[in-house]
Amino acid sequence: MKHKCIRAAVTAALAALTLTACGSSSSGTSEPVSGSWDDVIAAANEEGKVTIYSTQAAPRLAALEGAFEAAYPAIDLEVVRGVDADLLSKIDAESRSGKGIGDVAVITDVSWMDANNDTDAAGKLIGPNFDNPEYERDTSIIADRFFLEGAVLLGFGWNTSLLPSGISTPQDFLEPALKGKIGIVNPATSPTYLDYYSHIEKYYGGREVLEQIADQNPRIYPSNQPLAQAIASGEISAGLMADPMLPNKEAGAPVEWAAGEHIWGAKWYGLVLGTSPHPNAAQVLANFMVSQPGQDATSVGYSSALPDVEGSLARAQEVPDQNVEVTTGDGAERYRDELEKTFN
Repeated sequence: MKHKCIRAAVTAALAALTLTACGSSSSGTSEPVSGSWDDVIAAANEEGKVTIYSTQAAPRLAALEGAFEAAYPAIDLEVVRGVDADLLSKIDAESRSGKGIGDVAVITDVSWMDANNDTDAAGKLIGPNFDNPEYERDTSIIADRFFLEGAVLLGFGWNTSLLPSGISTPQDFLEPALKGKIGIVNPATSPTYLDYYSHIEKYYGGREVLEQIADQNPRIYPSNQPLAQAIASGEISAGLMADPMLPNKEAGAPVEWAAGEHIWGAKWYGLVLGTSPHPNAAQVLANFMVSQPGQDATSVGYSSALPDVEGSLARAQEVPDQNVEVTTGDGAERYRDELEKTFN
């Protein structure tokens, strides 16, 4: 992607506007200019840059970058991808120091959102697309700060060259020939993954099936993205927690995916960071992400926050909420410890 910069020379009036746009409120929260949405866009163009921290798939983030920069050529979008644990650690550190680097984040950790509903960690959303009736604001936005961007569906993935018979249930991972050739995701990476393991226990055979999978000496990956890459490369034959792997499939990799009889998903929520150094561009990006072009970029192979998005597998609003008994508080710590003992 091309890189853009703010003009080296500006008039005193524009400099004053920029200072107003990037200034902090008395509460220490970075805020956009007051005025119309056109004023916010103008200030965002002067800022010239916006950074997103996201757990979404790299190909979809690349598509978002291209679509956003085409719509707003004066603003350079920088993408930082990572898992919830790493990104939230960065966000918390920036919030404590008051020195922000990121502007927008997309996460799945509902417990972190609950803990920050009434803090300055996230700014209030002001973009007009959040009021689009098709977006269903009442069920898609939490506390006026966290917006539903989409959802990932995870299931069973396999390499069709190595495992032509495929996978339809967790019990299929127990075949003796697959010992040492399957992959799972580290349950400590994110509460989202704790929710997935809870789902497997609930619908597919209880703790016993997880213990049996552990006896298969699975390789443990930090997230579903490197797990999918391992399936595509043939490093492993199958993975318990894979997304649909459409980019790999489109690139010619011998991969296939199944949701299983009981579908599981994790909702992606976006937020404008309270310490955003580009608060106007942050609002413009957040607004773009729930527009039709934004959803077209991020929803292929996932669930969309708008209806009728080509390539989307479902509506994100229809994905069940997390099981907070295993994703928040003492319950999360206890369940994480139990799973780490099971798999280690």
